Amino acid sequence: MSIEFGWWNKNPEQGKYQVNVVVHGGNIEWTRHQGHHTSWEEHIPNDDDRAKLIYEAEKRVPRRLISQKQFEEIKRLSENVGAGKISGRRFRSSPSF
Repeated sequence: MSIEFGWWNKNPEQGKYQVNVVVHGGNIEWTRHQGHHTSWEEHIPNDDDRAKLIYEAEKRVPRRLISQKQFEEIKRLSENVGAGKISGRRFRSSPSF
């Protein structure tokens, strides 16, 4: 089962951008994009992003959208350094012909 989280961040240097986190099968993947017509790229999370992920996951536990075990796994995975990758998913910057 895949769990997806998303939110918008504002940064003075980079402007406003959307962060998307996908947790699936013991893997975590952080991606981001600015605007609707830009492609998704890897996102290196900072401490604020990790805290936001934990906050968003914590809100889902009482509503039984995720289990306590899944929440603990998300907490563990959020401590990993780097953007992460999910096995079997590929990003294509442009279609190859």
